[in-house]
Amino acid sequence: MIHRLPKALRIAVNRRRLPSRALKTLVADLNPAIRVDPGVEIAIDSGAAWLARAQDESTSHDGGVSRHFSLISGWGSSYPETTGYIVPTAIAYAHLRDDPTHVERARRMLDWLVSIQQSDGSFLAGAIGSRHAVPTTFNTGQILIGLAAGVVSYGERYLPPMRRAADWLLKVQDPDGAWRGHQSPLVKPGAKTYDTHVAWGLFEAARVDADRGYGEAGMRNVRWALSLQNENGWFEQCSIKNPATPATHTIGYALRGVLEAYAYSKDASLLTAARKTGDGLWFAMRNGGFLPGRIDRHWHGVADWSCLTGQAQNATNLMLLWRHTHDPRYLHAGYASNRFVRWTLDLDGDRDVRGAVKGSYPVDGEYDPWIYPNWATKFLVDSCMLEAEIRRASPLPEAV
Repeated sequence: MIHRLPKALRIAVNRRRLPSRALKTLVADLNPAIRVDPGVEIAIDSGAAWLARAQDESTSHDGGVSRHFSLISGWGSSYPETTGYIVPTAIAYAHLRDDPTHVERARRMLDWLVSIQQSDGSFLAGAIGSRHAVPTTFNTGQILIGLAAGVVSYGERYLPPMRRAADWLLKVQDPDGAWRGHQSPLVKPGAKTYDTHVAWGLFEAARVDADRGYGEAGMRNVRWALSLQNENGWFEQCSIKNPATPATHTIGYALRGVLEAYAYSKDASLLTAARKTGDGLWFAMRNGGFLPGRIDRHWHGVADWSCLTGQAQNATNLMLLWRHTHDPRYLHAGYASNRFVRWTLDLDGDRDVRGAVKGSYPVDGEYDPWIYPNWATKFLVDSCMLEAEIRRASPLPEAV
């Protein structure tokens, strides 16, 4: 990446006039010699601390988690979609460290989400204050994951809002399992195969509230998505705006949904499908664990930057595949992907970025440039907690 330095700085100085800390971050990213892996435990704690800070620093001051910290404009308002699936991360961290403050943080997130739920059970697109605030299936599905976790951890006070969200998803689902209506206005029109991550929300709801059709609806969506999976595991219609070259973020969503469908149903055909996509990610990964930020239908990277969100998501996916198959390729690839993201952390900078994960690496990449989105850090905390759990239970030598 060092060859990019002169051009990147020229663009930054001449066209962007970036703040000094943005330029400093870019220069550091373009110097791979300074990479250090702090290890899983430090990544877990520093990431959880940053998520707590993002909750406290949200410009809407409502109990939700700020969408991001920007090196250009600072903190953003709360983001309902990702606050929803940060809830189980906060709960898991609280249990891991026996930390009651994160139990209360998760409850504050849930109470805020319930307060903004629409009367029909849906949730709106975008961060608080967004002009794109319309009922959206994807956002509702992600918040459903958090509401289901709330029922498990805090009791039935969150059961009615969980049911309303799940019932709305069933109401607007097409007969073949796709969600074509109520897509986010921020994405290219049309049903998306990464909506299997919405199906995951329905599986979680079914686990705590059976016999309401939630699991069956989730399976219909996953079956529809698999009808658009190529033989090599690549998914059609799996991108926010660039269907020929999806980001690893949306690929990670799609694969996690299939893995959760397998965990829910134990249908062996779903694990076979998940392995195809896992094999594609394994093929796309380069030395050092780098995954190109965008990947074409032949699993060739078409970007010289990494989508760090996708790196962390797929680290989890690959480690879950190892759990199901005991194929060491998946475990070593998951470890490598996690390690790559940890290399990019700044643990000595100011509190606004300490322990947080950038949208892209280098920071000027195409995915949320100059920004630390909250979900990137959430996914790294998740993946490092899983890695730590696996290492404690099944220590294996690193891949050569």
